[in-house]
Amino acid sequence: MKISALLTSAGINIGLCVLFLSLYSVLRKQPANVRVYFGRRIAEENERLRGAFILERFVPSTGWIVKALHYTEEELLAAAGLDAVVLNRILVFSIRIFSLAALLCVFGVLPLNYFGKDIKHVRIPSESLDIFTIGNVELKSRWLWVHCVALYIISGVACILLYIEYKHIARLRLLHLTSATPNPSHFTVLVRGIPKTAKKSCSDVVDDFFTKYHSSSYLFHQVVYKVGKVQKIMTGAKKAFKKFKHFTDETVDQGCRSITYRCCLCGASSNSFKLLNTECEQNRRKADNESSLNLDDEECTAAFVFFKTRYAALVASEILQTSNPMKWVANLAPEPEDVYWSNLWLPYKQLWIRRIFTLLGSIVFMFLFLIPVTFIQGLSQLEQLQQRLPFLRGILKEKYYMTQLVTGYLPSVILQIFLYTVAPIMMLFSTLEGPTSHSERKRSACCKVLYFTVWNIFFVNVLSGTVISQLNVLSNPKDIPIQLARAVPGQATFFITYVLTSGWASLSSELMQLFGLIYNFIRKYVLRMKEDTEFVPSFPYHTEVPKVLLFGLLGFTCSVLAPLILPFLLVYFFLGYVVYRNQLLNVYRTRYDTGGLYWPIAHNTIIFSLVLTQVIGLGVFGLKESPVAAGFTVPLIILTLLFNQYCRNRLLPLFRTFPAQDLIDMDREDERSGRIDEIHHLLHSAYCQFPDTEDVPLEKIEIIGGDEEQGSSSGESTGKETCEDTKRDLSHPTLKGLPVSRLRHAVRSITFLIRLQKRGLSA
Repeated sequence: MKISALLTSAGINIGLCVLFLSLYSVLRKQPANVRVYFGRRIAEENERLRGAFILERFVPSTGWIVKALHYTEEELLAAAGLDAVVLNRILVFSIRIFSLAALLCVFGVLPLNYFGKDIKHVRIPSESLDIFTIGNVELKSRWLWVHCVALYIISGVACILLYIEYKHIARLRLLHLTSATPNPSHFTVLVRGIPKTAKKSCSDVVDDFFTKYHSSSYLFHQVVYKVGKVQKIMTGAKKAFKKFKHFTDETVDQGCRSITYRCCLCGASSNSFKLLNTECEQNRRKADNESSLNLDDEECTAAFVFFKTRYAALVASEILQTSNPMKWVANLAPEPEDVYWSNLWLPYKQLWIRRIFTLLGSIVFMFLFLIPVTFIQGLSQLEQLQQRLPFLRGILKEKYYMTQLVTGYLPSVILQIFLYTVAPIMMLFSTLEGPTSHSERKRSACCKVLYFTVWNIFFVNVLSGTVISQLNVLSNPKDIPIQLARAVPGQATFFITYVLTSGWASLSSELMQLFGLIYNFIRKYVLRMKEDTEFVPSFPYHTEVPKVLLFGLLGFTCSVLAPLILPFLLVYFFLGYVVYRNQLLNVYRTRYDTGGLYWPIAHNTIIFSLVLTQVIGLGVFGLKESPVAAGFTVPLIILTLLFNQYCRNRLLPLFRTFPAQDLIDMDREDERSGRIDEIHHLLHSAYCQFPDTEDVPLEKIEIIGGDEEQGSSSGESTGKETCEDTKRDLSHPTLKGLPVSRLRHAVRSITFLIRLQKRGLSA
């Protein structure tokens, strides 16, 4: 690729970015789009924009950039959570390290690469990008020590900054634990693999086990129910009530006399109301049979077990409960808003099989993706493309701008289109694994997307570019570093265009919220529906964190080999810093938080990027026959691995569990202040399995003349489930005060109203 093709791609993406940013600054001020761009909060200054015509609404501005930069890290932490701070710190780290790398490599290494060989240079727009890479340096050049020194400086400063960020995030995690309001998840343990017996219900088994082995700290428990009959009946009753709420002021008398009238079809007379009464009685008896639920049969082999103190819950989650590790498996419960209820019913002994199959599915999908990647790499190699598609020769030769477009812009655009399918598929795989929380599901998808993008965007693009001309790239695994050293400088041109397309343009589209804008327009002006004030999306960490880390990988690997990528990366990181802060503060709502668990993923990826950069540098110095530079690179690899091991021993345990010292201090402070009883009381309603189901208010409907039960129990659940309590009033904390007897009454009433509507009769 020539500089002119790169400039064509850069010009297109700069134009798109300016267009999107200008449109965003205008669209965000329109009253109709306030739910799209201020989903998390409706800014007070936008209230005045709901009135008459104001010219300011249609003028592009940069005020949103100033506001996004104005917020401090403490305000970001309070508004969007610790995960948002982690993403912000990744961007800050990237800006710092690549600013240093740009100063060193653009002004120190790039001129050495450009004048590395004694050749005649043409005008810079007509130069090939390979002239600016380390591939243009002569063999045994005495200037290769500059590349080695730059690699040492970048690696050393990166490790120092990485350690500072690691300590900072760890400190914020501890503050998040100690300074937050009492969290029910700190007192709760999720137990799975509960052995079932024929004589006792699951609730009795849990109560007996923890009363016997954790008697001093055990408080009560809550069994998880299968998402089946209970939820279907409750949600169905609610929906039916909303549908037939116009009957609420009517009185239905089942004991009234029958009415005889002529049928409109055949003219015969019929006693329709008597037939209706007969059918209603049959439906009532059928509803009785269907509503007589045995909740013991709907219990899962999972339960939330509540303890008196945080320390007791931590101990119960860390120790092995029985000699069979597949039974009574205890882990700290996720936060109430974070629980992924649909996976709690999965048998624990089945999870390892699910993980194997999802791993195999992810690998198969990664290899299937090689097909479009190989095709895209062919587009960046014009000679190979003309050989395979001869009809393009005339077009590409006659029209010069087509050559610039095909080689400089089209490959990265096509790849970006294919990449849009990756995140939903990886999220599906992560769901099938059986995670018990939304955050764990999203974090698992983040790792899968990260592995996928690193493999397919970096390794496959590098190696497939040489596969087109050389089929035995991976014939000898020992030669992989040499192959990478040969291929990476040649593929740096594609990585630059990928940064422009997938980096700059994607940030602009993220800011614009194109899908949300289109959905809001269709919902508001086509379907004429009311604004959905309840639904506000959460931030897609599983797509954005891998993207930022991938660009960091490209920056490290190309910093010394092809420094021309660094200015484009810096623009991406600066733009991402502003855009992501704006989106986190205005658009997305934080429903749950992992407590900074994305940072170990970022740390490991950065260490991998550093080691990979050093290995490729070692291969390059070997190819250039510079034993001194190659010899000094080996200790750098060892020192980087030792630094990583120190971080794993010193800081990583803080992200795996909670320190007992802090938990005990918090427990003692709660007991001293008298808040512990209030916390125990709040635990009774903390984990609600059916939060969307409300009691159906059918007080205005009177059923006269029926022989149904009038005594429906509505007593509050005490939270401690026992078999006797369940059989007495069929009430449970997860049912939100809606006993099954009252539910049966609602289902009968609604069934009768449905029959009335079908017959065209209203009381």
